Amino acid sequence: MKKFWIATKDAFTTFLHVPGTVTRSGAHVRDGVDLKRIMIIVVISLVPAALFGMWNVGYQHQLAIGGGTALQILPNFWFGFLKVLPLYIVSYVVGLFIEFFSSGLRDEEVNEGYLVTGFLIPLIVPVTTPLWMLALAVAFAVIFAKEVFGGTGRNIWNPALIARAFLFFSYPSYMSGDEVWIAKRASETFADGFTGATPLALEGTAQYSNSILSQIIGTIPGSVGETSVIAILLGAFVLLWTGVASWKVMTGSVLGALLIGGLSNIAGVSAIPFWQHLLLGGFAFGTVFMATDPVTSAQTETGKWIYGLLIGMLCVIVRLFNPGYAEGMMLAILLGNTAAPLIDHLVVSSHISRRNKKINAQA
Repeated sequence: MKKFWIATKDAFTTFLHVPGTVTRSGAHVRDGVDLKRIMIIVVISLVPAALFGMWNVGYQHQLAIGGGTALQILPNFWFGFLKVLPLYIVSYVVGLFIEFFSSGLRDEEVNEGYLVTGFLIPLIVPVTTPLWMLALAVAFAVIFAKEVFGGTGRNIWNPALIARAFLFFSYPSYMSGDEVWIAKRASETFADGFTGATPLALEGTAQYSNSILSQIIGTIPGSVGETSVIAILLGAFVLLWTGVASWKVMTGSVLGALLIGGLSNIAGVSAIPFWQHLLLGGFAFGTVFMATDPVTSAQTETGKWIYGLLIGMLCVIVRLFNPGYAEGMMLAILLGNTAAPLIDHLVVSSHISRRNKKINAQA
């Protein structure tokens, strides 16, 4: 228990202050940009999507009950804030407790990796997710997708997506369907004629074709942080401007989705315009914030292109050919995480092979 409390104390002490310890021997690279600052930049980039998502929760609620104040900013935001806040509390309390306890057992400092994971998880689940269910998902993700591998920087899969996958496969009725995207109070019931179908469920309908602007702005049902492309692009600008995220992964993902989407249009497989896949579901959010995770993505520069292309292509393929799962980005990124080490290995092996051929040719 002493190790646990020391790790916890150090984590809070160094959260806003630079630790007084310095290296005494050996060669080290000293840089003002450390893990803590990178994590904080990612959180800042997520703020626009989180704030808009909270407002959209209230907006969708007002639409569902036929409220005449659907476009009011503060009432909708306050309603959404009160609905999303418990998700954040559960995410951080459960996740950080496991982080502190694990660091104490390993006699290591608490890393700041969960600062981002804890912020991401409430943004990629329905606002109606029961808190006990979210707690189980967070515990499963932190323990089996992170701590068993040794903690931050050693995990194979993105922990936030593992939490989402745990919920999707364990409690599918809570993660799909129309009503799961609309928050309501216990005393409220919605009209029988109301539907909160997401755009992916409206393919080929007039309602779908008229929802393009709504998809860009984000005034559609969906996971809290995934609806507004504009808010997500603001976050992408912050990540790219600071150099935290790779533009190659983002560009590759977009090109991969456009490629498969275009082929599906040519073959007559789908009526969705190929470019509109970029606006649907969690594609934009996943491309900007999840696929670019520096721990679970490809590390080589060429590998980042291949990794991004793979994710974009897999996302659209899953959407087109898996009727039981209208989305696709979650599975695409997890499969990309799995393939990332192999991609890097092949890229490095290819580079070594070409170099050896040049050497032999000159000999």
